[in-house]
Amino acid sequence: MTRAGAAAAGVAGLALLVGRAPAEGPPAPGPPQAVAIDTADGFKLAATLYEPGGGGEGKPAVLAIHHEGGDRSVWKALGERAAQQRISLLALDLRGHGDSGGSSSALGAMQQDVQAGIDWLKTRPDVVASRLGIAGASLGAALAPLVAALDPAVRSIALLSPSSEYRGLRCEASMRKFAERAGAVMLVASTGDPYALRTAHHFEAMGTGPRDLRIVDGTNAHCTALLAIRPDLVTSLVDWFQRSLL
Repeated sequence: MTRAGAAAAGVAGLALLVGRAPAEGPPAPGPPQAVAIDTADGFKLAATLYEPGGGGEGKPAVLAIHHEGGDRSVWKALGERAAQQRISLLALDLRGHGDSGGSSSALGAMQQDVQAGIDWLKTRPDVVASRLGIAGASLGAALAPLVAALDPAVRSIALLSPSSEYRGLRCEASMRKFAERAGAVMLVASTGDPYALRTAHHFEAMGTGPRDLRIVDGTNAHCTALLAIRPDLVTSLVDWFQRSLL
């Protein structure tokens, strides 16, 4: 090949490289979607769905339940991270909280709210309805085992600042039942939150399923405040659900 021919070939090859489209990563998540969910006893609950992009089937899904006095907005960072990692997350306002109807004092009835959220996720065509997770904080961490123990579709839970009893809601027996079927449990508590810390150690010892205990030192932070002071926990929670649901 002549020098001129080689130069022309080089220019053509460079043009091909420049014009080649970059390798595509996973589709970007869509914007969060507002959702309305009906409970079995006639209340309408507000929720936000964080969903991976690209459609398709076979995604795990997680229901996120806030603390007493909170609302679904506390799960924004977790929802966005989950969607980026191909996990659907539904953040729910419990009755009497946020934009949901009903009374905030009816703690026992809130188990129906959690079940309604799980049942709604089961209807999604892109979700594996038999492999669901629940993330709960404080009050949400007491409600999560109550539903997980009764619904075999719930395979994994993550409890921030758990308690064996929360204002009359007793979840220890439910936690033991969930553990007996080898349910996966992640537990997060701070060293300055003694009741949650004791409960986390107690729950960790139950059953033979996968366990992940995270202790946050040097603070008395409670519930989703733990995510504010330790943002790496958001990634840890998403990684946990990936490992335990996939």
